[in-house]
Amino acid sequence: MEYDLFPSWPDVAPDLVNVAAGRAPADTVLRGGIWVNVHTREALPGHDIAIKHGRIACVVPDATAQIGPETEIIEANGRYMVPGLCDGHMHIESGMLTPAEFAAAVIPHGTTTMFTDPHEIANVLGLEGVRLMHDEALMQPVNIWTQMPSCAPSAPGMETTGYEISAEDVAEAMSWPGIVGLGEMMNFPGMANADAQMLAEVAATQRAGKTVGGHYASPDLGPDFTAYVAGGPADDHEGTCEADAIARMRQGMRSMIRLGSAWYDVETQITAITEKGLDPRNMILCTDDSHSGTLVNDGHMNRVVRHAINCGCDPLVALQMATINTATHFGLEREIGSLTPGRRADVILTSDLKTLPVEQVIARGKTVAVNGKLTAACPHLNWPAKARQTVNMGAVKTAADFEIAAPEGRNSVTANVIGVVENQAPTKALKRDMPVSDGKVESHGDTCQIALVERHHATGSVTNALVSGFNYQGKMAMASTVAHDSHHMIVVGTDRDQMALAANRLAEVGGGITIFRDGEELALVELPIAGLMSDNPARDVAAKADKMVQAMVDCGCTLNNAYMQHSLLALVVIPELRISDLGLVDVRTFDFIPVLEPTT
Repeated sequence: MEYDLFPSWPDVAPDLVNVAAGRAPADTVLRGGIWVNVHTREALPGHDIAIKHGRIACVVPDATAQIGPETEIIEANGRYMVPGLCDGHMHIESGMLTPAEFAAAVIPHGTTTMFTDPHEIANVLGLEGVRLMHDEALMQPVNIWTQMPSCAPSAPGMETTGYEISAEDVAEAMSWPGIVGLGEMMNFPGMANADAQMLAEVAATQRAGKTVGGHYASPDLGPDFTAYVAGGPADDHEGTCEADAIARMRQGMRSMIRLGSAWYDVETQITAITEKGLDPRNMILCTDDSHSGTLVNDGHMNRVVRHAINCGCDPLVALQMATINTATHFGLEREIGSLTPGRRADVILTSDLKTLPVEQVIARGKTVAVNGKLTAACPHLNWPAKARQTVNMGAVKTAADFEIAAPEGRNSVTANVIGVVENQAPTKALKRDMPVSDGKVESHGDTCQIALVERHHATGSVTNALVSGFNYQGKMAMASTVAHDSHHMIVVGTDRDQMALAANRLAEVGGGITIFRDGEELALVELPIAGLMSDNPARDVAAKADKMVQAMVDCGCTLNNAYMQHSLLALVVIPELRISDLGLVDVRTFDFIPVLEPTT
């Protein structure tokens, strides 16, 4: 692919100097606004911003000298001029959208920069998939930097992925123009134990002068944590409490605190700033992740900033956490993150800093959204056929594929059960007494079946286990090819016939999410690209996702954002219990455990 890269500061410095000196006209002037300066944490009334070649030439009380006959004038009319918002950690695929459609969805909310880790597609299509995401990202009118995925599989030996990422892949990707660093290092046991491949990936990143992303999902802040930090990860988003945030910042990491569609980890950690008084420059806001419904109905980084403010954070501090802090962390402080000379002219006009209505969005000096409406084009990549043919699960599935056999002669068994925790990524390791009928374990109460159907290599394998917390009722099943991180197919259901119907339906449409009840399909979200994304607009995908969420409710589920919980049930790097194509995984010990407790 030929890259049409945005001109660098040195490329245009002579023109910036001449505009700033009043010797040449600006392309655009934002006039009469309140300059939100995130370097000094000030809101300075009565300022103009002069822009040339998509970069800021100067911010001055009066830019009359910078205005020529062809200069575009944008009247701020006393509104705040805020730097475009940055998402410090996210996965575009989790929005069920391609980079182009994700950008189209978030630009009206004021997000002008994203740091994305496409490890979802890496598990399905390997380095080629990462390259496709990277290439479409660079086509957008906003800044989408890519972090090269570090862990596919996320936990070697615990799962089988479509492809594996090697240290050589990482080294190759570091030369690509849109790669900003290494994606989250999820194999925290490997890092803490000096795994050679993990350290080689980190070394390749550090030698390229780029940032290493972290993911330490254990609550243990003892020797394993300090060993993990010593390996090189520079940030972490897996904290859930104040002590987690403090520990990371004290060790020189950036604490990334997230508000996504399902994770509500800002309120419990921002007290390190609001109450303990720690330096806020070491804390970053992120989403990790937002699905299409959240993007359409609630917002993106503007939603996170508002939430942080509602949790007691000073608005200017919250904005720092979503702009300059993020830019500095990735070594881009002189490129993005503030409204100062030489930086990309990424600006939000808003009439209120606390509620943050996004009234106009300017990216690289061009207006890209006004009052919630996109005004710029978000170009699409021509995705190859290989990326659309990724559901290869072997033979058609039947109810028999989803049976859990009980020991002979038993009418009940004690089972190890995955316990879903509302609004949190971790699960609980539960034990439940389950009924047996005709030699097979049956669903009971709020505990039903879960299966992982292998879909990358057509092995035909199905791993069966049990899950609690969805509270499904009646004969139903839900299947999804979004199954972090290996992205096989997860099927959860109370009835094996419905589970087979759901699995076969996703094979038919090339991936996505479906819900069946009593033999009828209640909802379908087609995700034909890698079984993860749609290249349809976010609003269309969100409408189908809304039907999917309603179908979950109609089947008895009342959990907030239960779909996100469903999609993480195979994430074998977050405690306590998960399912993989190789069995039931106890992530506390990284051991496989039996679904049924041995009889004595």
